[in-house]
Amino acid sequence: MSRRQGTNCGATRLRRRQRPGDPMRRFDALPAPLRRWLAEAARPWSPASSLAIWRKVRAQGGTVEEALARLDRAERALLARDAAD
Repeated sequence: MSRRQGTNCGATRLRRRQRPGDPMRRFDALPAPLRRWLAEAARPWSPASSLAIWRKVRAQGGTVEEALARLDRAERALLARDAAD
């Protein structure tokens, strides 16, 4: 059995990163629309990486819908990269 079996990451060749701290506490601190998006994401996202995209869009004056659309694009690009590897 490989290390990745039995986790919620699925079959991916993308690099995984370990982050210190309590991931559930970081998840609970996210804005509600971002938490809902993460709950439906195709692959697990870290609260830190998803929040970075969220904050960047919002800091540029983007709406919640624009931030979620940017996350969708980032996820599609990640899935495409995983399929190509």
